Amino acid sequence: MEFGMNRRGFLGLAAAGSLLAQDTRGSSGAAVSSLAAGSGARPALLGGTPVRTRSWPVWPVFDSSEERHLQDVLASGKWFRGYGDKVAKFEEAYARLTGAKHCLATANGTSALLTSMAVLDVGPGDEVILPPYTFVATVNVILMHHALPVFVDSHLESFQIDPAKIDKAVTDRTVLLMPVHIAGLPADIDRILEVARARKLPVLEDACQAHLAEWRGRKVGTYGRAGCFSFQASKHLNAGEGGAIISDDEEFIENCFTFHNNSRSRKTAPGNAGFAYSPRAGANLRLTEFQGNLLLAQMVRLDEQSRTREENAGYLASMLSRIPGITPARLHEGATRAAYHLFMFRYEKVAFSGLARNGFLKALTAEGIPCSSGYRPLNKEPFIQMALQSRGYRRIYPKDLLEGWLERNACPQNDLLCEQAVWFSQNMLLGSRSDMDQIAEAIGKIQKHAGELART
Repeated sequence: MEFGMNRRGFLGLAAAGSLLAQDTRGSSGAAVSSLAAGSGARPALLGGTPVRTRSWPVWPVFDSSEERHLQDVLASGKWFRGYGDKVAKFEEAYARLTGAKHCLATANGTSALLTSMAVLDVGPGDEVILPPYTFVATVNVILMHHALPVFVDSHLESFQIDPAKIDKAVTDRTVLLMPVHIAGLPADIDRILEVARARKLPVLEDACQAHLAEWRGRKVGTYGRAGCFSFQASKHLNAGEGGAIISDDEEFIENCFTFHNNSRSRKTAPGNAGFAYSPRAGANLRLTEFQGNLLLAQMVRLDEQSRTREENAGYLASMLSRIPGITPARLHEGATRAAYHLFMFRYEKVAFSGLARNGFLKALTAEGIPCSSGYRPLNKEPFIQMALQSRGYRRIYPKDLLEGWLERNACPQNDLLCEQAVWFSQNMLLGSRSDMDQIAEAIGKIQKHAGELART
C-alpha cells in the first residue's frame, strides 16, 4: 500500500499536511512535544479543569441568503422540480463544480446509489463488492436490489477498502465494484480501476461524504461509471436531505432520470405532455425546488469551508501523529485533496497504560472535546443475515453460498479498525488553530494520567 505527500490539499501547510502520509518528525516538534506531553493539570474526570469549556462551531452555517433562496421558491408557487428551474440550475452548477458532464439531483444519497444500481441492472443473483467501513446505506441499497453484498477488508492505515484484496473477491456473479471515499478521504482509485478494467466491471463511487475531494487533481466521483453524493444535514453541502449522481455518460444519466421519476423520461415528466412510461420500473426519488435552491446558497461557502477543514486537519494530524498510540488516517499517494467529513484516527490502548477506548472517549469528552467510536463492523450486522435468510434470498441463491457467507466475508483488519477508531466531526475542523491545539493538549493530558484513569 503506497502513501505519499498531499501537496495540493493543504494550502501552504505542506510541512504539516504531509504528515498524514509520511513520517511525522518535523520542524514544529518543540511545540508539538509540549502539547503531547500534557500539562500538569489533572484530567477533568479526576477532578481537574477541562481543557475546553467553549462551544465548537455550529453546523449548519447559514445567513439571510438561505432565507431569501427559500422564500423565492415559496413565493413562486413552483415547489416541484417539474414546474420550477431551481433543481436544474443546481444540477448544472454541481456538474461544473465536479467537472462532470452531467448531474442528476435525487432525494438523498441513498436514492442516488439505489438509482445508479438500478440503471446498472444490479439485481437478484448478482454480487456487489463494497468495503465494510462505511455507512449502512452502502449495503442497504445492495439488499434492496436483492443482490449479494461481498465485503472486502479494510486497510488499517487508510481506513479505506484494501484494493489488494478486491480481485480475489470477484466471482462470476460479480457485477459491480462500489468503493467508498469514507470520511472524504479518497480510496485508491488507480488500483480499483485496474481491477475493474481487468475484470470488465463497472465502478460506482460512493462519494456521499467526499464533496470536493480529489484524486490526482480530479474530483472523486468522476472516475467510475458514476459517482453518488449526499446532501444530508451533516454533510458539507447541506439541504437537510438530498443527493446527486454525476456521470459523463448522458444515456446513463437519462436512464437515472427516468428511474427516479417513476418511470417517466424527461419528455413525459410532469410539466410536459403525456403519461408514457419507460419499460424500466422506477420510483419517486426526486429533489424538491426548496432543496435545490438551498443547495445553490450553500455552495457559495463550500470551497472556503473545505479549505479550512483541510488546513486544520493537516495541522492536527501533525501534532497527534507525535503522540504515541495515536495514528491519524493516512492518505493514499494519489489523493490531492481530502474533504474531511470526519477526522479519524486509531487509538492503541497499550500506549495509554491499558486505558480502554471507551475510557479514553469518556475522558476526552470530559475535557470538552466531543468524539465518537465510529462504525461497527458492517459485515457482522444481524440485519444482513436476516435478509440473507429471507424467503426471497433462499429462493435466489444456493444454500451453500448463503451458509458460507459469514466466513467468506470475514474482515479481520476491519474488526481491529472498529476497535481502535476515534472520530471528530467535520464542524470541529471549522474552528481555529488554537482549537486544534486544545485537542492535542487534551489527549496529551489523558495520556499522562492514563494509568490512574484506567483504574477508576
